[in-house]
Amino acid sequence: MFYAKSIAVVGASADPTKLGHTILKNLIDGGFKGDVYPINPKADEILGKKVYRSLVEIEGEVDLAVIVVPSKFVPSVLEDAGKKGIKNVVIITGGFREIGKEGEKLENKLLEIAKKYGIRIVGPNCQGINNTHNNMCASWPLITKKGKIAIISQSGTVAAAFADWLEMENFGFSCFVSLGNKSDVNEVDLIEFFGKDENTKVISLYIEGVKNGRAFMDVAKKCEKPVVVLKPGITERGKKAVESHTKSMAGRDEVFEAACKQTGIVRARDFEEFYDFSKALAYLPKLDGNKVLIVTSSGGAAILAIDVLEKNGFDVIYTPEELKEKLKGVTPDHAILDNPIDLTGDANAEMYKNVIELSKDYVDAILVIFGDPIEGASEVIEQCWRGKPIVVCYTGGSEVERREKAKMQSNGIPVFPTPERAAKAMVALRWWYGK
Repeated sequence: MFYAKSIAVVGASADPTKLGHTILKNLIDGGFKGDVYPINPKADEILGKKVYRSLVEIEGEVDLAVIVVPSKFVPSVLEDAGKKGIKNVVIITGGFREIGKEGEKLENKLLEIAKKYGIRIVGPNCQGINNTHNNMCASWPLITKKGKIAIISQSGTVAAAFADWLEMENFGFSCFVSLGNKSDVNEVDLIEFFGKDENTKVISLYIEGVKNGRAFMDVAKKCEKPVVVLKPGITERGKKAVESHTKSMAGRDEVFEAACKQTGIVRARDFEEFYDFSKALAYLPKLDGNKVLIVTSSGGAAILAIDVLEKNGFDVIYTPEELKEKLKGVTPDHAILDNPIDLTGDANAEMYKNVIELSKDYVDAILVIFGDPIEGASEVIEQCWRGKPIVVCYTGGSEVERREKAKMQSNGIPVFPTPERAAKAMVALRWWYGK
């Protein structure tokens, strides 16, 4: 499915306002190198591609069919897919289990057809799939930036927002999968697949319910890559909203929390943590201990980080006397050398570099906070970026921050916008590598 060499878009449209047009255009504009077959009984050509009336009329083989037609027509399209020998289908269309009993009957009919022909289904009621490493955007928006994170989500909007953030920060992703109702392909299948996918380093999962808890725990425990999970539906009202969204059962949160702890899943509590934890685990080096030192030009920002770190098992050590003596030679007299090492508002890039390099051997990780517009901050981090984790927070503001942050991100160095988010990213490293 994710490495398809030929794709049919059933419901392709010449109308730019239709999803069938958007998906076809994104496959073409995204640089998909295989054959693309638009299916529409009322057109001859769309976007320069010959149009077919149905799947069975296509001369060549088809690896994947993307279905974007009204729900009542989907069963007959799936029958055509089976007759054509197509084994992989993504059903974008909604109007199934999520709308009630009649929709549930229709979805069950799809599963009967799929079982008869041996077809695997993503969806229905989903936002499609996008494997950047196959230039295959059978979804929207069009994102082509290749990265290390696989995004799996029951919510298309959550997944799309996550993907947008990664693209804006120049990280990209390996694959995007919108599960929708997950009538067939589910989180267990995908954790197993991306656990072996050479282009994926971290699996990021937004899930509203788990169908098979034991299988989920087994596959998560066996997975050698970080699995970061955001699961809503903690409150009673939230559980009701989950059920109306995708007809999932949210379940008891304390049970899911225990499952995460037993299997080594890194659990995020909100969208920001979901994004930050994934980014940290995908791009930061391995963390081997809990001793941390903070280098900053803002004492207040450092204190915010300390509280997060100490609450989560880190030891924000007092600066060893031996290190203090070394630091006196590279810092101004008014700098505060107790951890956090506060270089104050007149800090420059050279000071940061010297302090980071001298401090590395004394701790397991360093949190660097640029509390002012520091020119050359990116060069400092790039030169020091080896071995132990250096977690960067840039809160300086202005055009300097935007420019320096962009430089770091273009080199695969994550930057966090607040001291708390940077500290929590370090906590995610500790949870994963200390499990």
